Amino acid sequence: MNAPLITVKDLTMGWGDLILLEDVSFEIQRGEIFAILGASGCGKSTLLRYLTGLDEPMAGSIRIEGVGAPTLEVGRPAFGVMFQSGALFGSMTVGENLALPLNEWARLPPAAVSAIVRAKLRLVGLQDSEHQQPSELSGGMKKRAAIARAMTLEPDLIFLDEPSSGLDPVSAVELDELILTLNADLGLTVVLVTHELPSIFKIATRCVLLDRPTRSILAWGDPRLLRDESDLSEVHHFFNRTSPEHTGPGRERKDV
Repeated sequence: MNAPLITVKDLTMGWGDLILLEDVSFEIQRGEIFAILGASGCGKSTLLRYLTGLDEPMAGSIRIEGVGAPTLEVGRPAFGVMFQSGALFGSMTVGENLALPLNEWARLPPAAVSAIVRAKLRLVGLQDSEHQQPSELSGGMKKRAAIARAMTLEPDLIFLDEPSSGLDPVSAVELDELILTLNADLGLTVVLVTHELPSIFKIATRCVLLDRPTRSILAWGDPRLLRDESDLSEVHHFFNRTSPEHTGPGRERKDV
């Protein structure tokens, strides 16, 4: 197997006396669609902040392509990020939102920036939205525009925070299809936080299931196999949305 794209080793994260995860390790392979799962408050979106360098670990390490995770102050980002709300700047047009990282990092002539913006909007099916304001877009269109912006610097890796959150079922399915297409056609590695089971089972290659009570990873692997084959009641409850059963303290986590 090739070297992992992302390696998380002995990670502890939290603030002060609050520990969300303690001494956890996992790897993400190049070309995967990797989901970070768990109940509310377990630290899913916080873990995404650590992976993208917005917060520094209390202990342990995160390495992307063999080097430490970036900080906001150092270097051109090696990945794109779509935040949960889309985080488009309301005072800018959609095209201007996409041009922002190019103008900040690429130092290209205006004609080249415009060409890239148009190409990325076509990639996500928003070729007619360049001159619109974010307020004129539907929720699904805003998410697509945010993904397009995350891809303007041609990253091999993007992070998505709750991409289907707040979308109607049709828009959510369309976004899933877009993620699958980007992964298949461009070889894009996708790391996403989500709680939408249909999306998880449709697009995720592998996942980690975070557990708030134990501040650890409860299970990891193919989410479809975890749903169908895990003998941990907590895992079965999460993936099948059934009532949890009591399990004794001797039960071990499973990698399926």
